[in-house]
Amino acid sequence: MSLPIDPEQLTAEDVGERSVTLTMGHDEAVEHVREAFTAAGFGVPVEFSPSELLREKVGSDRDPYYVLGACNPRMADKALDVTEQIGAIFPCNVVVWEIEPGLQRVYHVSIMKIARLVALAPDNDEWAEIVAETGELVEEAMSNLDTQGSGGEKPRGPQGGKREGAGGSPR
Repeated sequence: MSLPIDPEQLTAEDVGERSVTLTMGHDEAVEHVREAFTAAGFGVPVEFSPSELLREKVGSDRDPYYVLGACNPRMADKALDVTEQIGAIFPCNVVVWEIEPGLQRVYHVSIMKIARLVALAPDNDEWAEIVAETGELVEEAMSNLDTQGSGGEKPRGPQGGKREGAGGSPR
């Protein structure tokens, strides 16, 4: 299958990728991330543990992995005013997975930027404003993590390559 864009050409900035490593236990990190995003103006209306679900349903033995579905209602409302399709990728997910006991990765990508890349949202000034505002909120939340016990490492993740270290870029 041929893709309309070359994924190898995308940068962390293109998708609003952010990650940080926390030095703490998994449950503590999940709570810490929830608090950091809540303090930045997000609610967390959806959350679940894929690792627990997969263990229960298919007997998978995964390291702890947790998804927090964060939402800033004001921004969600603005985004829906521009394109109702954005709801297909709501909410903004923040994932926490255990690298090893006592070391957790927190990872986020901007659904607002991704929506623009895959034509769920327009490439115009109104959407650029939404991208910028949501980016500022996520930056605040991630900064809350950075200042409260983070190991400071911002690796690219499983794909490696040219995006390494780009986790510090703004949305």
